Amino acid sequence: MALDHSFSTGPITSATEFDRLLRAVDAANADAVILHRGRAKTTVPAASGLGLILHVSGSTSLGLSADEKVAVGCVEDALRLGADALSVHLNVGSATESEQLRQIGALAGACDRWQVPLLIMSYPRGPGIVDEYDPDIVAHAVSVAVDLGADLVKTYFTGSVETMREVVATSPVPVLAAGGRGEVGLTADQFAQDVSDSGCAGIAMGRQIFQNPAPGEVVRTLVQRIHGGVAVPI
Repeated sequence: MALDHSFSTGPITSATEFDRLLRAVDAANADAVILHRGRAKTTVPAASGLGLILHVSGSTSLGLSADEKVAVGCVEDALRLGADALSVHLNVGSATESEQLRQIGALAGACDRWQVPLLIMSYPRGPGIVDEYDPDIVAHAVSVAVDLGADLVKTYFTGSVETMREVVATSPVPVLAAGGRGEVGLTADQFAQDVSDSGCAGIAMGRQIFQNPAPGEVVRTLVQRIHGGVAVPI
């Protein structure tokens, strides 16, 4: 179970509030937090029990295209910060897909050289994609990430245990379900149970945690379902 705070959307919190958030998810036994290097440099030591996954892809909600992702960090940053893994974002089917593939390919090679585990957040997003949650398309996004060299893949939960199980079966590396969208009509407990039943290795969730007034309770519920209440180190 990882908290994903990479270029988060929504209200900007104070440094004190962010530290409080990290302490809450740490106390709830989350495995890791996904952060950009600026946040990692200033906040992670306050939550020493959390693993750190350094995210090195970026775009903003004010840019011309939210689907465009560029490299804003490198493997050396992860090593300097003592990160447990590196994270990159890939939008398969986007107008800038080829450039994203080139950049991630280079980062994956550096991860191999330095023996740093690589998490690829791989989503089908682009002008030609009608249904981002189509199991075949999600499986394709996972396959692309695997071929690039991912050690872990984060992607959409397709909406049902059966179809997500089919996606997971195509991957030789662990698959994490994204939880930022929130499943309509599902509690955190129900969503985590579906994710677990589908064979996913875990959940990487962002806004549903850090925009919740009780983030620790949400994380505790997810950890209970995914790990039986025991955090598993990255």
